[in-house]
Amino acid sequence: MVNVAEIIDELLSHEEYSFSWNEIIQKSNKTEVALRREISRLVEKGMIINLRKEFYLILPPRYKKLGILPIELYVDKLFKYLHKDYYLALFSAAKFHGASHQQIQKNYIITDLPPVLKVSRKNIIIDFFHISNWPNKNIIKKKSDAGYFNVSSPALTMVDIVHHHRKLGGLNRTFTVLEELIEELTVNDIKDLLSWYPYKSTIQRTGYLMEELLADKYLINVFYKSLNKSSFYQIPLSPQKELSGIINSKWKVDENVELSSDLS
Repeated sequence: MVNVAEIIDELLSHEEYSFSWNEIIQKSNKTEVALRREISRLVEKGMIINLRKEFYLILPPRYKKLGILPIELYVDKLFKYLHKDYYLALFSAAKFHGASHQQIQKNYIITDLPPVLKVSRKNIIIDFFHISNWPNKNIIKKKSDAGYFNVSSPALTMVDIVHHHRKLGGLNRTFTVLEELIEELTVNDIKDLLSWYPYKSTIQRTGYLMEELLADKYLINVFYKSLNKSSFYQIPLSPQKELSGIINSKWKVDENVELSSDLS
């Protein structure tokens, strides 16, 4: 009879680093009690991690000591298991676009509703952000040893970071990442984003920050032209801080945060 360790070896031979309980049931004719006992022993030995109910990560020797598995090796299979849309986002996406200055201890995923609970298992922490209007552009595929996975494009990564900056530690924590990320922006990526992106105040803040970061003027102008197609109103750079009364007239942004970059 096939045991769980043998199933894991077979999965690893095909560069698969995760499995669900249903996969185990389908591949073995042992009783459920026996299989659950085997899985518990492998968890105790640190060979697998129970990431969430009935979904497990496999830790091959090169990752076992760290007790962590790179998210790109299992994220796509996880969300197929959950039957949900997703993309790696925010600091996690920025890392895949070369903006790795900000060392992160957790992964960030944007997914659709209903909400997915935060994952915290040993050294694996995943924060989920949820949106109701799923984008049909600006999600790209990158390849790992385990196959393809979804990542926000540089333009979507940038506005997501600006939009969610309060949950990421504030604008100054994100500023250096944005400074690195602007090197990856393209006109087509920005135009695709602006064709559907719904949050005008985030576009204002992003345009303002791009000017502060001395981004390419042509790229900045793409944001500004899109913004000027309809009325927009004065907003604070940081919504949780008091207004300064110092207004950037171009973007109609109250400059109520003193920005600094670790790269300066």
